[in-house]
Amino acid sequence: MTVAEAERLGIDRFDIILVTGDAYVDHPSFGTALIGRVLWNAAYSVGVIAQPDWKSDADLGRLGEPRLFFSVSAGNVDSLVNAFTPNLKRRSSDVYSPGGRLLRPDRATLVYTDRIHALFPKTPIVIGGIEASLRRFAHYDYWSDSVRQSILADAPADLLVFGMGERQVVAIADRLAAGETARDLTEIPGTAYRVEKKAWRGMDQSGYVVLSGYPEVKDDRYAYAKAFAMHYAEQDPLRGRPVAQPHPKTVVVQNPPAMPLSGDELDRVYELPYTRRAHPSYTEPIPALEPVRFSVVTHRGCFGACSFCALTHHQGRIIQSRSADSIVREVERMARMPEFTGVVQDVGGPTANMYGIHCSRWETAGTCPDRRCIDCPALDRSHEEQVRLLRRIRKIPGVKRVFIASGIRYDLIGPEDREYLTEVCAHHVSGHLKVAPEHVSERVLASMGKPSREAFDAFRERFEVLQEGKKKRQYLVPYLMSGHPGCRIADMVELAEYVRDTGLYTEQVQDFTPTPMSISTTIYHTGLDPFTLEEVYVPIGREKRVQRALMHYRDPANYGLVCEGLRAAGREDLIGSAWKCLVPARRKKK
Repeated sequence: MTVAEAERLGIDRFDIILVTGDAYVDHPSFGTALIGRVLWNAAYSVGVIAQPDWKSDADLGRLGEPRLFFSVSAGNVDSLVNAFTPNLKRRSSDVYSPGGRLLRPDRATLVYTDRIHALFPKTPIVIGGIEASLRRFAHYDYWSDSVRQSILADAPADLLVFGMGERQVVAIADRLAAGETARDLTEIPGTAYRVEKKAWRGMDQSGYVVLSGYPEVKDDRYAYAKAFAMHYAEQDPLRGRPVAQPHPKTVVVQNPPAMPLSGDELDRVYELPYTRRAHPSYTEPIPALEPVRFSVVTHRGCFGACSFCALTHHQGRIIQSRSADSIVREVERMARMPEFTGVVQDVGGPTANMYGIHCSRWETAGTCPDRRCIDCPALDRSHEEQVRLLRRIRKIPGVKRVFIASGIRYDLIGPEDREYLTEVCAHHVSGHLKVAPEHVSERVLASMGKPSREAFDAFRERFEVLQEGKKKRQYLVPYLMSGHPGCRIADMVELAEYVRDTGLYTEQVQDFTPTPMSISTTIYHTGLDPFTLEEVYVPIGREKRVQRALMHYRDPANYGLVCEGLRAAGREDLIGSAWKCLVPARRKKK
């Protein structure tokens, strides 16, 4: 991070400089650390400029000009998601900054890239990370309530890396080091690039999926929905085709996604010598580090296909699992750290119990274009590999507890998985097991891409059977969502009644936030299901506040909004003193 550190290592000029909106933490859960370690392992020298003062030329230029390229990322989270609540209120702190201080600009990728290009106009710039990855096509931007151009059409960058970027950044470095120019790098999987409009018109476009251009999708909701469905269908590394979208001054072309890393490759990436500490220059703690410092990533990918999640466009649907030996070695190294107290905070991935799950088609044909993996009877849903892994970790000297904090997919746990559920409850959750039914209304669940209410009820019943006879029982903590497209006030009343009747906790309630490149965001913006073009109801404005209040109907501060919602749904019978009522007839005096 400093010239002095470079001098101690004998580096007079860095090969690559990574610029990030996060504090620099050398932990594999932080994208900059992971990419930096991968490049360093490939024999490239890497400097890091973390959370630069973008108003200062000196700060962005303090490590000099790299020999190959600058890499720019907003950080682990989209900078606007990080800066604002779902109600568009600015947050007072940033967990990825020392002491939680606010050091990151809005639209950080654009800001950093503009400043670097002004300082070093001849040096290639590669943008990546979640912000760039999920804004690679024209997209609805909730924070400006508008359709914005691809970030690559706005940023003076040469290439965009999308998805998990290890393969891409090493390929870019190798080819630039071999003497190629950034303009030559037009066929690397997992990247997007620009083509001049005149050159595009002269190209053979037969092998490309060409989306409606930015002016069309900006003004026509049907064009936007169709374009989303078209590029959504190409996000498979084996069967995906190049996708192009014209913009007023350029054409953005996305290559097919990069091939997932093999198990051996994942092992090597996660066994690089991360210190699991913040850079020693920081005098204040980085709040985001502590919850994950002693966590372990077991796999990547998720085939859950939740509509509000953009993981299909980022990590993809193919599960890529590490070997148990590699994971055990990582925990053994953690256990030798002086800060380790015996608690492994998480063993998982996007969905913990997808570890080891596999489909024989994935290596040769990719994911099926006409079905969801999670509904497919051909999928091997066995939890045996995860159980064996967890048992091995529990036996490691110095390990006292092993938690699964990343959540489990309950619809993958059937009646035949009683042993698995018993073991998870006995050893890997504390007093609460987090699950994500999100809702109970069938029409809302269908819009969310979530399993039926019956699936959650069946799981809840199996969980409750395991609590019988326990001196210290455990509880389910469900993640629930209000304000999702397709959800009406009557649906939220149904959910509130379900919470009342089951006694479930409601602390984990999220108001739907339209983040770039998810199915739900497309519906929110267009009012259309992008795959059928059928109209979908979208709650907005005050109704979203009412829907959220119905989930917290016990809170006296929500009394007025709850009553408003119940009356709007024609459910005045739930206002009063009867056992079933959600709120009293009159507000309680303080």
